[in-house]
Amino acid sequence: MKILNKILTGLMLMVFFISCSDNNENNFTKVRVVLTDAPGDYEEVNIDVQEFRVNYTDSENDGWMTLDLDNPGVVNLLDLTGGVNLLLVDEDLPSGNLKQIRLVLGSNNTIVIDGNELPLNTPSAQQSGLKINVNYDLLAGVAYNITLDFDVDKSIVEAGNSGNYNLKPVIRATAEAQSGAISGSVTPFDAQVLVSAYDGIGGDTIRAFANSTGDFLLQGLSQGIYFVDIQPSVASGYQNVVVDNIQVYIGNVTDMGEIDIN
Repeated sequence: MKILNKILTGLMLMVFFISCSDNNENNFTKVRVVLTDAPGDYEEVNIDVQEFRVNYTDSENDGWMTLDLDNPGVVNLLDLTGGVNLLLVDEDLPSGNLKQIRLVLGSNNTIVIDGNELPLNTPSAQQSGLKINVNYDLLAGVAYNITLDFDVDKSIVEAGNSGNYNLKPVIRATAEAQSGAISGSVTPFDAQVLVSAYDGIGGDTIRAFANSTGDFLLQGLSQGIYFVDIQPSVASGYQNVVVDNIQVYIGNVTDMGEIDIN
């Protein structure tokens, strides 16, 4: 059953990606997810991270897509303080409103108090995962960091005087844009067109081809002012066009509108 569920999830993710690609070849967003920790009064808090899921719907049960983890396995949350974090996911995701994410934990979760290693009970996390509401718009062409801040001190609950400890996670998710982008469309669009952006001061040049309907998206740009060079294929007979003073802001897509190369 588990294998079947993974196959179905993979097919659903594939269909979602293909559907997005059919509607817009540039409809993807670079996303990095990292785990960090607010310190707690324990010697170790070890959680067994096994899966990471995303959902673009509000459904509790449907729409979940499982992504590949960069660092699966047991991590001591108390190692993730003072600016240290753990990379969980680094992938291109469909653009749009990301509603929810989930961390699914395995069974190897422990806490260390006064040198004693004790089981850390996480029944809900092992079944459906630790659900975290995000509700963040991911713009095509913009890179994002999503930080999961695990508040250990508020997340560990002692069950009366039993000596048992439960994990009731308090996790804050913050998304921060890391780049901007430039979009536009070329007309006529019956020729191959290479579009380049450069800042004129020695920075990297970002290039992309316009698609079959003339649309282009230059991704992963730092904030600044750019020249945009529109280069149709020589055989097309269309003219090169250079547009200057294009301002890019972090977390935004600057739309140049329609550019005539006739």
